[in-house]
Amino acid sequence: MKPFKRADRVSGQVQRALSELLHKRIRDPRLKEATISEVQMSPDLKLAKIYYTLPDREKAQADALAGFKSASGFMKRTLARELGLRYMPDLKFYYDDSFDYGAKIDSLIRSLHKKDETDNQPSEK
Repeated sequence: MKPFKRADRVSGQVQRALSELLHKRIRDPRLKEATISEVQMSPDLKLAKIYYTLPDREKAQADALAGFKSASGFMKRTLARELGLRYMPDLKFYYDDSFDYGAKIDSLIRSLHKKDETDNQPSEK
């Protein structure tokens, strides 16, 4: 039995190559702070869903998506040469909000701990 599906292996290669390409060869200022967090390949390897994160989500999310769309042709050609796949998948970019969700949950838990600490203070008589 194979430990990984081919789509998993290819997604790892695509993520590694895209991250390197993003930080070394793409000069678009809209993509300067973007980080590739995950790549999901379809089982037939014809579609790559690429999830990215940004440190300042509110300002740059729409700009980064536009930057990715404008650079997608260059990325696809470069990846095709680098990976040597028979068919280069279509690249679809999505903002990864899991980090934002995790930060929100973390802040809620911290606020509950602070509230619990203030509620459990001994009362002075």
